[in-house]
Amino acid sequence: MPYNNDRRSGRDSGKNYEQEESASFIPGRNPVIEALKSGRSINTIFMNGEGGSLGLICKMAKEKGIVIKQVSDSKLSALSGGASHQGVVASCACAEYSTVEDILAVSAKKGSKPFIIICDEIEDPHNLGAIIRTAEAAGADGIIIPKRRSAALTETVYKTSAGAASWLPVARVANIPSAIDTLKENGVWIYGTDAAGEDYTSADLTGSIGLVIGSEGFGIGRLVREKCDFLLRLPMNGKITSLNASVAAGIFMYEAVRQRKA
Repeated sequence: MPYNNDRRSGRDSGKNYEQEESASFIPGRNPVIEALKSGRSINTIFMNGEGGSLGLICKMAKEKGIVIKQVSDSKLSALSGGASHQGVVASCACAEYSTVEDILAVSAKKGSKPFIIICDEIEDPHNLGAIIRTAEAAGADGIIIPKRRSAALTETVYKTSAGAASWLPVARVANIPSAIDTLKENGVWIYGTDAAGEDYTSADLTGSIGLVIGSEGFGIGRLVREKCDFLLRLPMNGKITSLNASVAAGIFMYEAVRQRKA
């Protein structure tokens, strides 16, 4: 989440955790074009300008659904470490992304009911890494994250996950509500985490479930909340009304583990 009582308008918190830090970068027009041709997983392409080979890069990136951001020349120089960038730098993922269908195939192969974690705009890479680590340890089938307003699979996320990002499938989708529709079509019930929900211990988490963890500061967005079949809450008995997103996620995940083993 984090778990709190705030209500959300569907917009992000205003924080920007676009994770260039500790990411793997490819500067230069030809190297970026070759990376796109090879099918390498790219989080974001940062550009300054358009036309010529930059136009080709834009076209290729859009065909692959890769986020493109126009930035200053000084930003590109910082990302490339001073190397010649020729107006473009690609930020690459630390692991290959999967699809929602790949994640659904995991439980089918295991012969178990789907157990999927959906991160709705988790922007802090340390939170995303910790969620991936806990999800892998809890036996989840995979993680779904959005392409925008979310941390991606950077080295910071990889390190925080203690390597779990190498083992747990992560799908990066253009639209979380559409991904939820796909899960529902495959018999998955969606449980959102929200202060308005029922006590998390009273819900039946033994079936096919998708657990939605909302963003830092605001919880799950309005459109995503409307897609949820159930809402769950944690008891908050102190003066603090929120928990760290990864901590809250861990509590919910291990309640599902407890019930599914009982």
